[in-house]
Amino acid sequence: MSSPAPDSTRRPLKIAIIGAGPGGLCMGLRLKQAGFEDFVILEKGDGVGGTWYHNRYPGCAVDLPSFFYSFSFEKKYDWTRPYAPQPELLAYMEGIAEKYALLPHCRFGQQVEQVAWDESAARWKLGVAGADPIEADIVVSAVGMFNDLVYPDIPGRDDFEGAAFHSARWDWSHSLEGKTIGVVGSAASAVQIIPEIVQQAKQVYLYQRTANWVIPKEDEPYTEAELARFREDPSELDAKRQEYFVTVDEGMTFNDDALLVEIEGYGHAIREQVEDPVVREKLRPQHPYGCKRPLVSNVFYPAFNRPNLELVTEPIERITTDGIQTEDGRVREVDLLVMATGFSATKYLSALDVTGRGGRHINEAWDDGASAYLGITTAGFPNLFMLYGPNTNNGSILEMIEHQTNHVLAHVERIANEGLAWVDVRPERQAEYNEKVQKAIAGVSVWNHDVNGYYRSASGRVVTQWPFSMTEFEAMTRQIEPDDYEVGRLEE
Repeated sequence: MSSPAPDSTRRPLKIAIIGAGPGGLCMGLRLKQAGFEDFVILEKGDGVGGTWYHNRYPGCAVDLPSFFYSFSFEKKYDWTRPYAPQPELLAYMEGIAEKYALLPHCRFGQQVEQVAWDESAARWKLGVAGADPIEADIVVSAVGMFNDLVYPDIPGRDDFEGAAFHSARWDWSHSLEGKTIGVVGSAASAVQIIPEIVQQAKQVYLYQRTANWVIPKEDEPYTEAELARFREDPSELDAKRQEYFVTVDEGMTFNDDALLVEIEGYGHAIREQVEDPVVREKLRPQHPYGCKRPLVSNVFYPAFNRPNLELVTEPIERITTDGIQTEDGRVREVDLLVMATGFSATKYLSALDVTGRGGRHINEAWDDGASAYLGITTAGFPNLFMLYGPNTNNGSILEMIEHQTNHVLAHVERIANEGLAWVDVRPERQAEYNEKVQKAIAGVSVWNHDVNGYYRSASGRVVTQWPFSMTEFEAMTRQIEPDDYEVGRLEE
């Protein structure tokens, strides 16, 4: 890929991207395509891939068909199966970084801790752990939702003397063979982990607080003949993707009651695979499908037919030096403790120490929960753009990211071409937009049930979900409306 020659009439810009996951890589590519080469991608890990770099637990895989996990500019037609495993996703992202010459822009092992707006210089200053500060005219946050790990507030957690780690930071130095393992949490990662580790462990205890909906997936590995056919003529997969895209796009609002009932039927049907009627009933969800993140697996329920897997629904009272004690007084001794307890998904950029105009902290701006115009810009934080920001989670994240990066690039080009010092969304426009989003969310009944989940901030607002279609998001972000933004000019 060759970049266009720099335009000497436009303002030169230094740009910092935080995160080398799908969002950061796509943003870097868009900048290069537009001729902006003075940018860095700051990544706390030692490689690209984001979620697919850090999450390496047994069984880690996508939860939408694989073809939704490749960008439109680099479609992949030879995934080994309809729901690709983590190593393939990571390899794909690494390939993107190499093919499009993004690696020279990456700085690995760079943990951004502070992001502060310098009003006098109209620039951002980024504090990086163990390194010199970085200044940038524009900052693009690609930290996303799944960045800040959640550890349960269980008494005695630090007293455990065996091996312990979070599922999102799996420690492969610990063998599972012959071990007794306690897994706390029964949602997305646990559903993928459990069927894998029961094949090696002596005993596994799964501690469940809430039974989740798990539905089947069509996931037979592709044969070599099929893969050869896809490579030679990708039209078959393109047609499947378009068909599925329409289904997902229309179903994102969760307002088709008949469809929700049909999906629940699939969940009830595969739960019948659990032979023990008591265990089967404990795995029955007590909330409507869609209230929480939908899960997919063909092997989770059959795992409970093994003698070395026990489902524990008695609440945990404390963690001891060698096990887990439940409220009934029983202590189950374990060698290895896995916290499959997810992420603080509602934090977004506030996982960092961010201050904007007038020294206003992001936590003050978001005292009612994370909020942004189009999920991309927050008033009071000029020249700061977010990818996979507030209320953009739904459907295909790579599809949503492409629309977001195109929108951010439009702002970058405006700043450069018009010689602006900064742009900042008008507070009233952001408020109007979010009122519209929250009104739509209020109309999605399944998102308004009183259940535990990562959708809501402490205030009770749903700050993660996008209540419209991907097609509508593309239309809203296709171009910028200059009147929606305040601007500062260099001569000022």
